[in-house]
Amino acid sequence: MSPPPASDRGRAGLTALFGATFLELCGLFMYGPLLLFTLKERGLSTSTIGLFSAAQWLGMALATPFTALWVRRLGARGALLLSAAVPFVAFTLMNLTEQIAVWTVLYLCAGMAGSLRWIVAESMVAELAPAARRGRIVGLFETMVGLTFVVGPALLAALTSAGIDAHVIRWLATTLMGVALLLSWRVPALHSHLEDQGTRLGIPGIVDAVRAAPVVMVAGLVGGFFEAGLASVLPLYGLAIGLSAALAALLVSASGLGSALMMVPVGELVDRWGRTRVWRVCALANLLATLLLPWVSELGALAWVVAVLWGGAGGGLYTVAMIDIGHRHQGVALVSATSVLVMSYTFGGMMAPALGGAALQWSPQWGFPALLATWAAVGTWALWRRGPTG
Repeated sequence: MSPPPASDRGRAGLTALFGATFLELCGLFMYGPLLLFTLKERGLSTSTIGLFSAAQWLGMALATPFTALWVRRLGARGALLLSAAVPFVAFTLMNLTEQIAVWTVLYLCAGMAGSLRWIVAESMVAELAPAARRGRIVGLFETMVGLTFVVGPALLAALTSAGIDAHVIRWLATTLMGVALLLSWRVPALHSHLEDQGTRLGIPGIVDAVRAAPVVMVAGLVGGFFEAGLASVLPLYGLAIGLSAALAALLVSASGLGSALMMVPVGELVDRWGRTRVWRVCALANLLATLLLPWVSELGALAWVVAVLWGGAGGGLYTVAMIDIGHRHQGVALVSATSVLVMSYTFGGMMAPALGGAALQWSPQWGFPALLATWAAVGTWALWRRGPTG
């Protein structure tokens, strides 16, 4: 019996990859907040709970530079299966013990696997997608990932409101991860990841990817700063300009809405206009939003416009960067380039609350806008000067 056409294999692989990623992330975003609530009920301090949460991010930071090594050793499909199996096993074991020290170690392992899945899944989407439709498919994938940030906590809230026991909810979330593992088996192998023997691995591979396209790192830094990092600062900024606590918190939702709404249109525009033009539009929209900040305190409605623009433009920069990587690279080189994007995005996300909090404390009216305008202006200049060629 002859194998199915490549187009059919790609379509089936993308469907399985979308479904597996959606279920795993929904389970994760149910389980994670529930763990924090459980620790709070046990009387742990906020700082201790924060350190526990940091274990997952530490795992991601430790694993990211070495993702290509795992892909070379196991192949993309094998690495994907490993990244789905580890969280399922880790959270299953967490359900069987109440020892916080054990939870921390397992959470660290789940974070390492999460980094592997993030990079491998996005690399496989970029490679499985037909070149003519890559922008649209990558945009759909990023939109789907963004929706899990809403669906997972919403499921948790619904089950909690219905009076379902927390331990039962933890098992339900773990079950979603188990189904995700089963779906991951249906993702086809990508032989290019195994045949690409000329690409350097580990830290040297990361360095090569940065040298090949430094603009990808710039896009990650700017996108992570404005899309992910500012989510931790926007509520504080809302309070600083006189919004109520409830309205200040909704600024985060406005940013998330902008991100979710723009991913597919950005991908479609890349397919029609090319990467350079869309990248520049996203960078300029981001800069425009920051330049509106000094007038937000006088025109409160501008805060919502700015938040939506930040989410849409920041997420758009990441999406175009991922599309650009898919056009530039294949195989292990694609994984290394994606690792650069993920690391820079994460670093940008870490810098925003650290610098933004200090700027807010110094001067909400001018210090905070000046910081953001500087970050956006430098990023816009770099992206305009060294944007993608396609």
